[in-house]
Parts: sequence; C-alpha cells; structure tokens
Amino acid sequence: MTQADFDAMASWRYEPPYDFYDGDVEPVLNPERFFAARDDDGDLIGHFYFEEKPDALEYGLGLRPDLTGRGFGLDFFNAGLAFGRERYRPPYVRLFVAAFNERAVKVYERAGFRETGRHTRSFERWGEVPFIEMEEQH
Repeated sequence: MTQADFDAMASWRYEPPYDFYDGDVEPVLNPERFFAARDDDGDLIGHFYFEEKPDALEYGLGLRPDLTGRGFGLDFFNAGLAFGRERYRPPYVRLFVAAFNERAVKVYERAGFRETGRHTRSFERWGEVPFIEMEEQH
C-alpha cells in the first residue's frame, strides 16, 4: 500500500457498530503487512493484511465502507486468501474477528473457517471487545 492508500483508508467511516473499523481508530504500526485491493479502474476498494507466525499466516482484511453489505464479502475474502497463500505458502491461515461482527463471521464460515478460540482485547476508545479466533478447516 502507498501512503495515499493509508490516507484514503483513514477517511473511511462505517455505520455503527462497524465504526469499530473506521480507518483512523488506530495508527498503522506495520505498513509493510498491508496490501491494497483495487478495482479494474485502479481505485482502492479495500486492503489485505498478513502477519507471518511460526505456525500460521494471520490474515486480516477491510472492504471500503460503501461496498460492505452488498454481497462482495466472500469473493473479496477469497481473493485475499488466495494472494496470501501464493505469497507466503503458509501451513494454514488464522484470523481474528470482533465477535459482534456476525456478517464477517458468516463469510469466514462460508469460506471454510471455524472458531478455534476466543479472547478479549482492550481498546481505549471501545473498552473490552471480545474476539473470535478462526482457522481454516481441511
């Protein structure tokens, strides 16, 4: 991703409760882990995030707010997953999703991921937020 992509992402605003994912909530600490997703015209439509761990590839993603809830989730998710698998060749892929984000959980389940754990993270702006850990099932 370019700085212009990060600047664009910082202006993204989602409808509650998805405003948890607004682009300016937390500073980007590891920009090298982010990859821009673009449409055929080159416009930024989202991002993919990958973090290599010794046992797995951790995967995250974000779709531009005006494109959410329109049925693009599974294709977008699978495009990033294929990119991550090709680039990193991981033994398996793991992700973390805020437990309230039921529409994302459904997409991930349709892609073959299953819940493997739960934990809570603390955020200055949001307080304690439960997360679901999911892994691809073979």
